[in-house]
Amino acid sequence: MAFFGLFSKEKKETLDKGLEKTKQSFFSKLARTIVGKSTVDADVLDNLEEILISSDVGVETTLKIIDRIEARVARDKVLNTSELNRVLKEEIASLLAENNSNDVSGFEFPKTDGNPYVIMVVGVNGVGKTTTIGKLAHHFKDSGKKVVLGAADTFRAAAVDQLIIWSQRVGVPIVHQGMGADPASVAFDALSSAKAQGADVVIIDTAGRLHNKVNLMNELSKIRRVMDKVIPGAPHEVLLVLDGSTGQNAFEQAKQFSLATDINALAITKLDGTAKGGVVIGISDQMKIPVKYIGVGEGMNDLQLFHRDEFVGSLFSE
Repeated sequence: MAFFGLFSKEKKETLDKGLEKTKQSFFSKLARTIVGKSTVDADVLDNLEEILISSDVGVETTLKIIDRIEARVARDKVLNTSELNRVLKEEIASLLAENNSNDVSGFEFPKTDGNPYVIMVVGVNGVGKTTTIGKLAHHFKDSGKKVVLGAADTFRAAAVDQLIIWSQRVGVPIVHQGMGADPASVAFDALSSAKAQGADVVIIDTAGRLHNKVNLMNELSKIRRVMDKVIPGAPHEVLLVLDGSTGQNAFEQAKQFSLATDINALAITKLDGTAKGGVVIGISDQMKIPVKYIGVGEGMNDLQLFHRDEFVGSLFSE
């Protein structure tokens, strides 16, 4: 299956299955809210607000959605409860569009003067960061791209070992120096190696957590400075990996990492194991950072490009 091609029937089925828990939880609550009601009134809106918050959409984003629906009720005078799903779907899609979560190819990299496209991956331990890197490497390679990995999370031996296993599994080269090595030195070697090999993309893993936020900020800043010396403008993409099953905790992680480094893309994993898929909407809205990838299963091809319309369509499908 071509990862970067059109949204195939197989991908849609995987997405539908991955969002099933969120969908069932949300719509069972919504059905109870509108039972016996013919129009959207204050009680329905109050209950809808509670449902959205409990689905981890977040308070601020929820209030924004409720305000928009109230405006439509005021404009249309009467809004039938039978139309609530459609209106909700339209407003959430509109919100994602406004917040830069547009459909992305994930493949058409901006020109980098003949140098590899550099992705620096950040995120706390346990969110699926290493697995995401491995799956990305697989999909890039499957699309005909030459990939190099860099194991710059040198604070945990397991992180280096796991990435080595992924490199072997996918069949792409990896640059590593072992636990305790200088992460910036690993990044320097990885980018230098990628340039020498004529690679298309290099993916750099980084430490999930240091002793405090200042240390994390300093470490990431140092890695970025070193990268920029090897390939001007690198990293071209800073991808934050978040565990969707942690709900609002994922949002707090996003805020902390955005203070430590400039993030321009998000990957939200483990959506298949949770009813908290609404976190995708809230994080996109509050952080103003586009969601680029979502994880909806454990399989190699279950890391998908985020397609706004497909996501909303799946969430609201019967």
